[in-house]
Amino acid sequence: MPYTNLSSISNIDEAGVANMKVSEILQVKGNILYTVTPDQPLVDAVTTMSENDIGSLVVMEYGDLVGMLTFREVLKALHANGGAVGSGTVRRHMDDSPITVTPDTEVNEVRRIMLEKHARYLPVMDARTLLGVISFYDVARAVLEAQSFENRMLKAYIRDWPAEQNAPD
Repeated sequence: MPYTNLSSISNIDEAGVANMKVSEILQVKGNILYTVTPDQPLVDAVTTMSENDIGSLVVMEYGDLVGMLTFREVLKALHANGGAVGSGTVRRHMDDSPITVTPDTEVNEVRRIMLEKHARYLPVMDARTLLGVISFYDVARAVLEAQSFENRMLKAYIRDWPAEQNAPD
């Protein structure tokens, strides 16, 4: 359906991405969330990550977020243990101070945080409630889809541009 006005996409920023929020990414992503407790063996956490083809686990204790375990921490554990996961717990290897965002955080801010902090996974918190985790992949996909949509809308607008009528002499 062709659009004849750009009011719905007038808030495009310099990167071509509308002011999308984290909450929009979570809606598209779905609500599957993988968690682990800090006292679980690291080997069990690695098995969960491998079996579910995921790069991170949220570490929860008594209903609160207490850390993140990502493939980065797993690689560090492998390196420290001579190539073996070892017998340690998640607590020993997790990031106990993960950077978090809120559902109202704009995607461009998320991109900046991820790049500056080298963070591939960010828990999304609403006060003390964990809503989900967004990954670098989730953000890249959302930006690509938003740009593709905007591109299609602009092309439709140009294609349906009203023909100029000659003014009477």
